[in-house]
Amino acid sequence: MKPISARAMLAAGLVAISSVAAQAEDVTLTLHHFVSPKAPPHAKFMAPWAEKISAESDGRIKIEIFPSMAMGGKPPELYNQVRDGAADIVWTVTGYTPGVFPRSEVFELPSVHQGSALQTNRAIQAIWPMIKEDFDDIKPLAVKVHAGNALHLADGCVDSPAALAGKKLRTPSRTGGWMIEAWGAEPVGMPLPALPQALSKGAVEGALLPFEIVPAIGVHDLTTCSVTAMDGNRFGTAIFLLAMNKDSYDALPDDLKAVIDANSGAVLGETSGVLWDSIEAGGISAQTGSGSPIEALDEASTASMLELADAVEARWIEEANSKGLDGAALVEAAKAAMASAATN
Repeated sequence: MKPISARAMLAAGLVAISSVAAQAEDVTLTLHHFVSPKAPPHAKFMAPWAEKISAESDGRIKIEIFPSMAMGGKPPELYNQVRDGAADIVWTVTGYTPGVFPRSEVFELPSVHQGSALQTNRAIQAIWPMIKEDFDDIKPLAVKVHAGNALHLADGCVDSPAALAGKKLRTPSRTGGWMIEAWGAEPVGMPLPALPQALSKGAVEGALLPFEIVPAIGVHDLTTCSVTAMDGNRFGTAIFLLAMNKDSYDALPDDLKAVIDANSGAVLGETSGVLWDSIEAGGISAQTGSGSPIEALDEASTASMLELADAVEARWIEEANSKGLDGAALVEAAKAAMASAATN
C-alpha cells in the first residue's frame, strides 16, 4: 500500500472538521400551537413560514410543527412553554395570558381596531417602541391580529345591545369580555378548541370570532346568524403572537439568526395581514352556504352597539394607568397609527 502523505491526512482532517462543524450548526426547532393542521393559521401561515425558513437556511433549520396542543398542555399554557423553553416557538393568543401584555392589548379595543388585519399590523409596528416591553421575556417573531370579531349567534340575528341581554357569549380576550358586558350579556372566556362543544351543548349562545376560523371548527353548522358592524367592520380583535424562546434564538449562529430575522417583525406582519384579510372569504362562504345570514348593522344599530366601546376604552385606560402606564397616550398613539396605516 502507498503511504498516505501528511498533506493528504491534513486535508482529510480538515474536511472531517468542516463536516462536523456544519452538522453542529443544523438545528431542529419545535413549533407548538392550538389549532388543527387543517385550519388556515397552520396550513396557510405557519407551515409555509416553516418551509420558507428551511429553504432560506439551505435546510439547516428544520421546524417541526406540533398542532392541536400535541406537545401537551392547554392553550393558555403556550406562552409559558416558549418563555421557559418547553417549546422553541409557539403561536398563541396573547389574551390567553391576561396581564402579560398590558401595552399591546390596546389594539384589541373595539374603538381602535376596525376590520383590517393589515391596517392594524402596520399600526402595531408603527408604535412598536411603545409596546415592545411586553415581549422582553421572549423573542417576538410576529405580533399580529386577525380581521376582527364578528358576533356569531346560535339563535338568530340581533340589531341592538338589548337583544343580547343575558346571553352567554364566548370571548377570546378580556377586552372582548368587557364589550360583551357593556352589551348586557355574559362573557365566557374559553380557548378556541373548546367552542364547538360549548355551542352544541348550549353552554354559550354565541361567540366573538373572525370568519376565517369558522370552517375549521364547524361554527357555521352550530350558529344561525352572524352579525358585523356597518360596512363589515368588527367588534374588536384578538392579538396573536408567534414567539421564540430567547435561549433557542441566541444559540443559533449569526447566519441562521439572520434567516429568522428576515422572516419576522414588520415583514411577517405585512404578509400575515394580507393573508388574514383574504382568508376571511372562506369563512364567509361557509357561513352563508350553511343557510345562516350575515347581517351588517345599519348606521343607527352600529352606533348603538359601538357607542358602548367608549366605556370599554375608558375602563382600559383606567386600568393601564393603575399599572403605571399612560393609557390615554397608548390609545391616542394606536388610533393615530391606525389612521396613518389606512392611508398608506
